[in-house]
Amino acid sequence: MGWGRLWGGRSYDLGKMTLPELWVAYLTYPAIQLYFALMAGCALLAAIFYQGAGGILLSVMAAILIYPFVWYGIHRFILHGRWLYRMRWTARLWKRVHFDHHQDPHRLEVLFGDPLNTIPTMAVITVPVGAWLGGIAGGASALGGAMMMTCVYEFFHCIQHLNYKPKSRILQYMKRVHLLHHFHDESGNYGIINFLPDILAGTYYRDTRARPRSPHVFNLGYDMQEAHRYPWVMQATGAPPRDRPPPPSAMAKRV
Repeated sequence: MGWGRLWGGRSYDLGKMTLPELWVAYLTYPAIQLYFALMAGCALLAAIFYQGAGGILLSVMAAILIYPFVWYGIHRFILHGRWLYRMRWTARLWKRVHFDHHQDPHRLEVLFGDPLNTIPTMAVITVPVGAWLGGIAGGASALGGAMMMTCVYEFFHCIQHLNYKPKSRILQYMKRVHLLHHFHDESGNYGIINFLPDILAGTYYRDTRARPRSPHVFNLGYDMQEAHRYPWVMQATGAPPRDRPPPPSAMAKRV
């Protein structure tokens, strides 16, 4: 049973939702509630094995600092990699975790990450760091910090696709740069809300004049030629991949 079904089987279009409606959808989504519960469990473990505030604070700070770079690496080299759809046993996973989101960036149910992948990944990366800094309490705190960052990323990712213009200039900037990733060239601006890794890695660009429009912005390279060679994603979708980016005016309406 998928998380979308647990959510009542509804399909949410961020292009038609208001901010209050987003808040309701976000707070009632089972994965977000699971992350909140996990944060509470991590806080309880940190309290039980408490040995001082220093280790806990350092562990949380380490998780917050590591998170943008981990997300960048996953987004660029795994989610935008072409090897997952070329294997039958990982094609459906790739379809769910990222292809569907680029095919229709405003479907809320495919925007949220899958906790069955998110939680183990964050645990493997952050718990050892936290345990080294603060023992069991530090490991729990680091994981709790990573889950907190996941919730923050998920919410602001929703804002970036919502039919809503943020009042904050910083949020306007983040939204504009992220939408370039979806509607102009997918091979840059991987950072969602923190683009420092993009800047350091040379994948950041700030406007459409910086690079030409990509023909794979909607399909991540899984075009009809690839779909015929590796049909498992197309079979699961039940339709051929969208091969063309939207017209230039489509992005302008969303920025």
